Amino acid sequence: MTSTEPTGTAAQRRARTLIVGQRILIRRLAERAAAWVRAGRRDDLDGIAAILGCIFRLILLGAGAYGVWWLIRRWPALLWIAVPLWCWAAIRALGTGGDEQAVDESPQPASRDAVVLLLHEVLGDRDAVHLSEVLTHLQSKGQGEGWKVADLRARLEALGIPVAPKVKSGGKGPTRGVRRADLPPLSQPEETEASPAPSTAA
Repeated sequence: MTSTEPTGTAAQRRARTLIVGQRILIRRLAERAAAWVRAGRRDDLDGIAAILGCIFRLILLGAGAYGVWWLIRRWPALLWIAVPLWCWAAIRALGTGGDEQAVDESPQPASRDAVVLLLHEVLGDRDAVHLSEVLTHLQSKGQGEGWKVADLRARLEALGIPVAPKVKSGGKGPTRGVRRADLPPLSQPEETEASPAPSTAA
């Protein structure tokens, strides 16, 4: 093992943590923006008049996005502030409690082994399982509270566990899931050097 491996592993762990955090942050921002736009609908009106508020809010969001783009084009140095803030927000999006649960965002072998064992438990004798069923199983054990399927998917992918886009399970239609054949093998403990055989010479 070379001396650069631990550094490379740590760098990969940080990169994957950042990727997972960014996915969660983008999803949350999109959900909040969509909820804000929907809140502009007037239930006491009909037709176009009822959704004028939604249209106006969409225009405001578009104008805000264009304004940010224009500012960065005008003063690229703003990226020195925006990028660190974005990375900080992405890491914060992971939260603190969920990171210590069974599906950790860090790709440490022990964590991955725990998740692989959990997936085998949910699979039983089946060849595939939907992510929604895995999430239900997690939450029944008091883990993954507040997670959505997208959160579980991001953490599985960060651990190097493939998620298939179309999986059939339990007679339900195809959706995202995990196949038994795609699960990575469990880590094997490092074998110690065999001790020399005892001499049989007299």
